[in-house]
Amino acid sequence: MRVLHVITGLGIGGAEQQLRLLLRHLPVRGEVVTLTNPGAVARGIEADGVPVTHLGMTGNRDLGALPRLVRLVRRGRYDLVHTHLYRACVYGRIAARLGGVRTVVATEHSLGDTQIEGRPLTAGTRALYLATERLGAATIAVSPSVARRLERWGVAPSRIHVVPNGIERARFAHDEDARRLTRKLLGLPEEAFVVGGVGRLAPGKRFDRLVRAVASVPEARLLLVGEGEERGRLLDVARSCGAADRVLLAGACEDPPPPGGDGPDLPSLLAAMDVFVSTSPDESFGLAVVEALAAGLPVLYVACPAIDDLPPDAAPGARRIGESVPDLVSALRGIRDARLARLPQPAAAHRYDIAHSAQQLMSLYEQAVHGTPPVAK
Repeated sequence: MRVLHVITGLGIGGAEQQLRLLLRHLPVRGEVVTLTNPGAVARGIEADGVPVTHLGMTGNRDLGALPRLVRLVRRGRYDLVHTHLYRACVYGRIAARLGGVRTVVATEHSLGDTQIEGRPLTAGTRALYLATERLGAATIAVSPSVARRLERWGVAPSRIHVVPNGIERARFAHDEDARRLTRKLLGLPEEAFVVGGVGRLAPGKRFDRLVRAVASVPEARLLLVGEGEERGRLLDVARSCGAADRVLLAGACEDPPPPGGDGPDLPSLLAAMDVFVSTSPDESFGLAVVEALAAGLPVLYVACPAIDDLPPDAAPGARRIGESVPDLVSALRGIRDARLARLPQPAAAHRYDIAHSAQQLMSLYEQAVHGTPPVAK
């Protein structure tokens, strides 16, 4: 089976890195087109042996990109086109049809309660999404929560399939040597109480509240993994709170790392933490939370469909908290005082192993292309 993946961009981000993981585990001949930004994840995908083409799209309304994409689809003679993220879904579904590929599936990675990929859920956004959604064979939701949001938007339930995000679970098992080495590399004292977070440094992630909370716990240090437009503001907040020397912004981390990449990988950065906090109030899945649980960390989160959609005993190390700074401070002090040992990988980490997700996706591919009934979950 020949599959073309079309994605909006390939900078470091959850959807982008999830595509790379799936390509590593899917038993198909895959190729990738990125509409914009052939960044670090594009280089990682190419290093894995999968061709990546940059379409050179200049903006949402660059209609000249459509015929270029149609030509790529027609020339590739693909069995299926799989689109990822809003802009790629809109353009990719149209291009697939015009290019002669009638089997199109799309993954909805980033539909929240109030936004889709950071843009407001306006009537126009919804109308364009629904108009092109009908050109595809199926829409994949990364969580049951996203599936319910799609239904409320107007997507027919019969067209929605849940294929959760996944992680390479074995890579995240805690390693004490990695903990010591990473702390030494980052200049974090061995005895320090390290609060961690992972994600794009964007306003919607509310990392400023985590900075303020850590500033109110004198023994704590904050390790944030990610990059984005909020970096300067977060450093300003840390300085204004008198905690600049206790806040470390480690930058973006491509995971899995590229061959020969320098610096600690994500499992090593998680190993250096003592507690993981997700302050975002609006998530589609919450992949970073699952990775932290796989690393044996206690987790505090404001919103995480990946956990809330499972039975309570699937993630005993995770606790939902309020999003205010006092709520965060109280929860951090509780974790600090409890001095918790590293936890075993919970059922949630096993549930979201990438191999299971790839198997489910492959079953959907077979159903869409050949009419084969899906394999039971």
